[in-house]
Amino acid sequence: MANQLQITLKRSLIGRPEDQRVTVRTLGLRKMHQTVVHNDNAAIRGMVNKVIHLVEVKEV
Repeated sequence: MANQLQITLKRSLIGRPEDQRVTVRTLGLRKMHQTVVHNDNAAIRGMVNKVIHLVEVKEV
């Protein structure tokens, strides 16, 4: 497993359920194509799995 995950918002949140919007916001993503880096742990992986259809993930 990698030490960090690079997460980029690739799809819009328009029309998405509120729980998915909150999850993306909790990951620190505010705008399209914005990238954040988080430590790789179970909590972050769970959030990413919930919105995997909206984001792109790379192991750093």
